[in-house]
Amino acid sequence: MGNSQASPASASSSRFVMASRAFSKQELDSLRALFTSLAAQSQTSGRAISRAVFLEYYGVRGPLGERLFQLVAKESDGSDGVTFEDLIISKATYGRGTRDEVDEFIYQLCDVTGDGVLTRSDLEAVLASIHETVFAENKGVGEGSNDRTFEAFLNSAVFSKDAEGVSEKAMSLSDFRNWCTLLPSLRKFLGNLLMPPDSGRPGFEVPLLHYPENISTDLLLLNKEYAWHIGGGFSQHEVQEWKLLYHSSLHGQSFNTFLGKVTNGDAQTVLIVKDTEGSVYGGYASQPWERHSDFYGDMKTFLFKLYPQASIFRPTGANKNLQWCAINFSSENIPNGIGFGGQPHHFGLFLSANFDQGHSFTCSTFTSPPLSKTNRFRPEVIECWGIQMRGAQDEKPELVKGTVLERFKEDRNMLKLVGLANSSD
Repeated sequence: MGNSQASPASASSSRFVMASRAFSKQELDSLRALFTSLAAQSQTSGRAISRAVFLEYYGVRGPLGERLFQLVAKESDGSDGVTFEDLIISKATYGRGTRDEVDEFIYQLCDVTGDGVLTRSDLEAVLASIHETVFAENKGVGEGSNDRTFEAFLNSAVFSKDAEGVSEKAMSLSDFRNWCTLLPSLRKFLGNLLMPPDSGRPGFEVPLLHYPENISTDLLLLNKEYAWHIGGGFSQHEVQEWKLLYHSSLHGQSFNTFLGKVTNGDAQTVLIVKDTEGSVYGGYASQPWERHSDFYGDMKTFLFKLYPQASIFRPTGANKNLQWCAINFSSENIPNGIGFGGQPHHFGLFLSANFDQGHSFTCSTFTSPPLSKTNRFRPEVIECWGIQMRGAQDEKPELVKGTVLERFKEDRNMLKLVGLANSSD
């Protein structure tokens, strides 16, 4: 009589056959060629990819890289390294699996100790690996790197699970999914670790920051880690180039000056506010800042927090109250200033036209909480960056650190700013 249960070897073979079906013949041939090349460098007689070669090729540093190797080599116990079967099964699950399969793989990946419990210390190790992998490799993308930025990422995590033998609360799979929703750059990074390293992996790209050389980085609210975080909310995967358009310490806390600096053919901007309580937050505007008597904008717009917690809040589709820019209106129903989401006088984020006060309320437009500690706040620093995708235009002036985006098109856009009110949409 045969065994009632399949042997581990046959079970692994069955999983390999199933996993192979996720790829075309051409894809399998390419993966075989990759495996053969890496195994040849591994001194394993071509049987497997060694740990050292695996980590060097995929370039994931620190504990996260070690954990990735463990999970990929799991089928063959990793004694020799990653076999071809290991590679196919892992890539099929991680890259071609259902959402639940992929989330479970990433959840296990972040359990860097492999003890089955995802704790705060695990996340600290994951974030340290991301910092070493992404930002140590991008030292030239701009100054202003700040390690405490990652504290804000960690502060947005929730740990609601009781774990046996552990005194502290652990992170459930549901907690983890919610964390990834708030930090889309994190999810993009964790979801693309097995992509070829030369393919421009989502989550690995850091925006290029350009600002005048005479500005101290201590004055800037934005650093490259925050830019990486905000950039995760964009649909594009291209490397972005961000230029400082307006800074209240440099240009004065003036609404008119702000509009003169940011009104430009390059519509996309990131507005960042630090209030007198020390909280930092803002919004991404996908449309130009132009005079309107009602809400406008599109579903690419979003709100975000940077400190003390980091989060991104995307549009829910509950309404189209996305972007607000009212100038020189006399009606109480049309508050002068700029804002995002919510309703007039009850915005998700709003700065008055004097730039001396603002407010932030719970907002169904983005399902966002108040961004500030109190609903009413006073801005201490206001900063605005113009965003352009690299290669978005065939002809573009050479980027020189310290320059700003081209001056606004005076005739057309200034007429919009000072013209008669548009009719409400």
